[in-house]
Amino acid sequence: MLSVVRSATLLGAHGRSVTVEVHVSNGLPGFTIVGLPDAACREARDRVRAALLSSGHAWPLRRVTVNLAPSGIRKAGAGLDLAMALGLLAATGAVDGRLLDGCVFLGELGLDGALRPAPGTFALVASCPATATVVVAPGAQQDAVAAGSHRVRTARDLRELLEALDGRRPWPALRPCAPAPVDRAAVDLSSVHGQELGRRALEVAAAGGHHLLLVGPPGAGKTMLARALPGLLPPLGDVEALETSRIHSAAGMRPPGSGLLRRPPFRAPHHATTPVALLGGGTATIRPGEASLATNGVLFLDELGEFPAAVLDALRQPLEDGMVRVARARESVDLPARFLLVGATNPCPCGWGVHAGACRCTPASRARYLRRLSGPLLDRLDVQVVLSPPEPDALLSHSGTPEATAAVAARVAAARARAAARGVCSNAALPTAELEVLAPLDDAARALLRRRLAGGELTPRGLGRVWRVARTIADLDGAAEAVGESHVAAALELRGAATLLRTWTVPA
Repeated sequence: MLSVVRSATLLGAHGRSVTVEVHVSNGLPGFTIVGLPDAACREARDRVRAALLSSGHAWPLRRVTVNLAPSGIRKAGAGLDLAMALGLLAATGAVDGRLLDGCVFLGELGLDGALRPAPGTFALVASCPATATVVVAPGAQQDAVAAGSHRVRTARDLRELLEALDGRRPWPALRPCAPAPVDRAAVDLSSVHGQELGRRALEVAAAGGHHLLLVGPPGAGKTMLARALPGLLPPLGDVEALETSRIHSAAGMRPPGSGLLRRPPFRAPHHATTPVALLGGGTATIRPGEASLATNGVLFLDELGEFPAAVLDALRQPLEDGMVRVARARESVDLPARFLLVGATNPCPCGWGVHAGACRCTPASRARYLRRLSGPLLDRLDVQVVLSPPEPDALLSHSGTPEATAAVAARVAAARARAAARGVCSNAALPTAELEVLAPLDDAARALLRRRLAGGELTPRGLGRVWRVARTIADLDGAAEAVGESHVAAALELRGAATLLRTWTVPA
């Protein structure tokens, strides 16, 4: 006999519908799974057998063939266990197959028949038809509810599920979602003393979604400023929260049942990170990388000068497209990668650069150190500032408390609201073709940009980025009309590190 059960599997950060076909026929007893299952999926044979026996059902001493369609897509993980078990029961006549119609079954089976959450519940449920009833493990029920408008059902084990399907007992009630954990690692700006330029750059970057580069000696406060940035960003909306939660769930970075991720993520990979770990990929299974995990949040690359040049240059396309395309011989997967990039680097190997004349590096060593930061990559960083060590009095006296994160976040939220009125989430997303309409320049501002372009200090791409930063500065100042010369001059000042880096990458 043949039975058909609906389920889903992960492919990158997305779910793919899978049709589980179970055929039971005469012949030598055996259990075969076809349709490109991975090792964990093939091991379902032993889990399903133990779960059926523990639930009071006999194991058929016949030939069982399980086909996972479409057969050309690799199936990964144990999330198809439940569908295989129900398909086998329906094919042997132990369960009425009509009870399974219109349902999608997602979950791993324990040897005692218990239902366990399948990794990536957000992505799996999002791939199911909106009219389907989705059956998941108790730990994944709230994730399934948040992932779409589906009717969600749950059961503790296989025995309880079968009794609920044929009406012998009611479906268990859904449990409330666990409260989201509080991020206590974020830095409040009230603890950042003596870095007015860095604080201003951070506020502009948060308000406009502009990529940021901090250059300075050790202890100048680069890392502290970067870790304060997530606190300035507004909470994620419903669409962004669902997308971010789906990616983290698919990567196994979020425990099942924790609900939607409402705070912008903050990812800080080590400088020894490989291109695959940063951008995503893999051999047997394609997984989201750090760039995708930072979607709708912050990707912080500390010690930028220590990253391999190939890893940094691999970010150039995601910075433009907001997406990473992982191509393999068998399949190609698009992974979201819309993040706010923050880089921090020392100006030279010894770290001190031009400050206090303490640099011990030769021009050649400085050029070799900074040459990893290619011109095309730097051109994509909207705000680039050089930080000096804080003055001793600012660190020791603490006569005045610096402005706290909450106060700055209120201005950031107001600037983002002005950007939303233009139809974008932030000014960094303003279309180039509409800059003249959405961010008009007055005559003095246009003349200033013309001089910088003629002098070779700005590239055409850099022009658009300075223009957008100037629009953000105007929004923070409350200027609703044309962008003025002072706003453009401030945007150019916040790009001041570009001149230093361009000079130092050429050996004397």
